Amino acid sequence: MAAEDIDGRFAQGWGGAAPNGVHVNVLLARRGSATGAVVAGAFTNPSAGFTPVLASVGPDQQSYETVHPPTVVVNKIAPVDERHEKLIFGACGAGVARGVLDVVASGTIDADQDTLVLVSLWLDTAAEDETTVCANARTAVAAAVAEAAVGRDRAAVERLVAARDTVRHPFYDGA
Repeated sequence: MAAEDIDGRFAQGWGGAAPNGVHVNVLLARRGSATGAVVAGAFTNPSAGFTPVLASVGPDQQSYETVHPPTVVVNKIAPVDERHEKLIFGACGAGVARGVLDVVASGTIDADQDTLVLVSLWLDTAAEDETTVCANARTAVAAAVAEAAVGRDRAAVERLVAARDTVRHPFYDGA
């Protein structure tokens, strides 16, 4: 899908189960658009504990290659220790790259400089299995990017609308 058609599209994705599950929010943008400026702003405004990174892969830092489309990853929770930080920037970083590349391989989005992807990522502080975390990040990102690009299944949207008075959330215990 061309960058012009995806600008400003959002989605979320979840991969796996706690504590090694990964939740993401995704924003797709077109370079030069107001939405693209938001992605650039997120990338250029780090704060204590929240370091935006450009998704890059390689066997070592000297051989990093940038994932295309350019993908900015921002953690939603500050790392609590070195293990958690390594999982966020290592396992999740590799999983994000793989997930974006999966959607490119499917032909859903273009691997160009005009398409931008912003991934806001959450990982439980109790996560410990880097292989599982990587796979779960890949699943979450691929699902979210694909949904943002093509939209939700109409039947799923209609189901939510029909059930609007009884929808639940895991962090809500009310009626």
